[in-house]
Amino acid sequence: MIYLWLKAFHLISIICWFAGLFYLPRLYVYHSEASDSISNERFKVMERKLHNIIMLPALSAVLLTGGSLFYLNADVYLANRWFFVKMAAIALLIAFQARCTWHMLQFRKDKNEFTRKYYIPFNEIPSVLLICIIIMVVVKPYQ
Repeated sequence: MIYLWLKAFHLISIICWFAGLFYLPRLYVYHSEASDSISNERFKVMERKLHNIIMLPALSAVLLTGGSLFYLNADVYLANRWFFVKMAAIALLIAFQARCTWHMLQFRKDKNEFTRKYYIPFNEIPSVLLICIIIMVVVKPYQ
């Protein structure tokens, strides 16, 4: 029974984390175009709150619940290659969040050097990785 509760909370955590992974880079698109100080400061507050109040706790919950699920079924996961592809995609997502944090800090110091043209494709990275993860978990192409 604990496995199902962990799985439910893991899915909830993933959804919350991805809400931030999708929205924070989108804020950067708009922030990079902001020309007045009021908008600039508003975006800084929005980015900080999204990152600190939603994304960091959600990522922590994803890692805690995912680690617990792994602990309960390590032999099953380690016997399947799809799990390693999934874990690589998760590592890339964590690196993506770290890059988002760096961008947030650059904006906070008014030192952003990137334009909308950079942030629009940057915004799509979590979508590609999510597709990969879902295919690995549902289809399990590399058993």
